[in-house]
Amino acid sequence: MPGFALEPFLAEQQRRVQGLLADRLGAISDRVPPRLLEAMRYSLLDGGKRLRPVLVLAFADAVSRASGGGGHLADDAACAVEFVHTYSLIHDDLPAMDDDDLRRGRPSCHVAHGEAIAILAGDALLTEAFALLGGRGEAEERSALCRELAVGAGATGMVGGQALDIADDRPAEASFLLHLHRLKTGALIRAACRMGAIAARGTPSDVELAGSYGEAVGLAFQIADDLLDLTGTREEMGKPVRADAAAGKPTFPAVVGPGAARTLADERVARAVAAVRVLEPREGPLAALARYTVERRR
Repeated sequence: MPGFALEPFLAEQQRRVQGLLADRLGAISDRVPPRLLEAMRYSLLDGGKRLRPVLVLAFADAVSRASGGGGHLADDAACAVEFVHTYSLIHDDLPAMDDDDLRRGRPSCHVAHGEAIAILAGDALLTEAFALLGGRGEAEERSALCRELAVGAGATGMVGGQALDIADDRPAEASFLLHLHRLKTGALIRAACRMGAIAARGTPSDVELAGSYGEAVGLAFQIADDLLDLTGTREEMGKPVRADAAAGKPTFPAVVGPGAARTLADERVARAVAAVRVLEPREGPLAALARYTVERRR
C-alpha cells in the first residue's frame, strides 16, 4: 500500500496558513504604523516551511474526527504560533544575537528595515499572537491556548533555550545539547502540537500524546538542522551556514558525530510516530510530518 502523500498535503496546508496569516495581519493593518506593518508583513508572509502552524492544524484535524472541534479556534492557534515563531526569527538574526544577514534567501528583517523597526516588528508579532488567542468565545479553550503558547515561548521554553544558546560557557556535551534544544526548538513545536489538540477540544490523553510527539519531533528537527548546516550551502538553505562551527558552538554532529546524530534523530521520529498511533492507526499526515523533519533538504 502506498504511503501518505506528504508533498501535496504540505503544499495545500502551507497555502492555507499563508491565507490565514494574511487575513489576521490584514485585520489590524489600518491601525498599525505603516513602517511597522511593512516590517511585520515582510517577515511573516515570507513563506517558509510553516511546520509549526501545520502541526497545529494537523493535530486539530486528527483530534476533531472524534471531538468535532477545531475550526476557527485552530486557525487562530496556528496563526498565533507562527506569529511567535516569526518574531523569534527576527530577533535571532539581530546583531546582538546570531548576526545573520540572510533569512529564506532574502535580507533579514533588520537589514531590510533597520534594527530598531525589526525589534519592534518582533515585539508586535509576539504580543499580537496573544491578542489573537484572546478573542471572544470559547473562554476555557482560549485561556488554555494562551498558557500553552506562553510556556512554550517563554523563559522556561524557547527564550530560555536562546539564553543557553548564547552563553559563553556552553559545554560540548550531548546532555547539554539535549536540554538546550528541548527548550530552544522543541518547546514551541511541542506547544504547537498540544495547542492543536486543545483547539479541537481533545481529551487530556490527546493533549499529552500530542506533547510527546512534539517533544520528539522538535529534537529530531534540530538535529536535522545541525546536519543540514554541515552539508548544505548558503544558496540551498537560504541563510548562512556553518555559523555555529565558526563561532565555536557545539552541535550534535560535532559532539556525537554525524552518524550518531542521524541515528538519534531517527529514534526520535520513531517515538513520535508511535505516540500518535492511537490517533492515526494508518500512516497519515502526523507520521509523514515527523519523517519530513529529518528527510527535508533545507
